[in-house]
Amino acid sequence: MGLLNSVSFQRLQGGIDAAYKRQNALANNVANQDTPNFKRSDVSFESILQQQESGIQSTLRAKVSDTRHYQFGSNTIVPAAVENTDETTSMNNNDNNVDVDREMALSAENQLRYSSYVEQINSQISMMRAVIQGG
Repeated sequence: MGLLNSVSFQRLQGGIDAAYKRQNALANNVANQDTPNFKRSDVSFESILQQQESGIQSTLRAKVSDTRHYQFGSNTIVPAAVENTDETTSMNNNDNNVDVDREMALSAENQLRYSSYVEQINSQISMMRAVIQGG
């Protein structure tokens, strides 16, 4: 297993990919704010990952009674980001449901998430570099 193939790196990469997809969806929402019958989209990743971690989507897991036992059945697969379209609401008379203020707030939140993911990856790489270089 490579140094950058750990589950934590895969999750951070999944988060970065989700933030990228979410930014595209939010930009598309803002661009179509006046388009009749347009329905906004958003991307889910963190909630899916949280459900996976809490065991809601769990599979059969092995009971480990000794540290030398291999754990199998645990879910180490990082879920993919899922784009959802909100078809149920309508904000304007033209059946469009884009609220520009909300989209801009979500965009700022997404930027903070993206920055924190990149910062965490940089921190882990710095720690690995320090270990490898011995300092």
